[in-house]
Amino acid sequence: MADIIYMTKEGLEKVKVELQEMRTKGRADISAQIKEAREKGDLSENAEYDAAKEAQGMLELKIAKLEELLSNAREMDESKIDTSKVAVLTKVKVFHGGLKKEIEYKLVAEKEADFKANKISVTSPIGKGLLGKIKGDVVKIQVPAGVLELKILNISI
Repeated sequence: MADIIYMTKEGLEKVKVELQEMRTKGRADISAQIKEAREKGDLSENAEYDAAKEAQGMLELKIAKLEELLSNAREMDESKIDTSKVAVLTKVKVFHGGLKKEIEYKLVAEKEADFKANKISVTSPIGKGLLGKIKGDVVKIQVPAGVLELKILNISI
């Protein structure tokens, strides 16, 4: 049994749209490529045909992975999240000791992570280090660049 993945409503919708596009447009495009390559003659020496068949296999693999993700995904109800401690889907305002500035992160499922938008995965070093902590805690987190020291200033939705 695979682990349950908690996601936002928006994150789930994005995955559903991506999956639908792969099932329709993606499969149609690959079929057209295979048909075109077949029309060029001998399949035993047809690199275009081999490439199209390989692309088809990769597309089907991606579709299967997204289907599995959706079967294990659960939409989180943000209204029921406890903001007394850091959890999935909470926003955490921290003071970064090294940079001497405040940063706000939103902890999300790995599939929804977007560092540019300050959405960090709960499985990332920073996400793991913040989970379960409360306002006022100072945490030291080992990251590839060294040790981060973060003070939790606020937790919200």
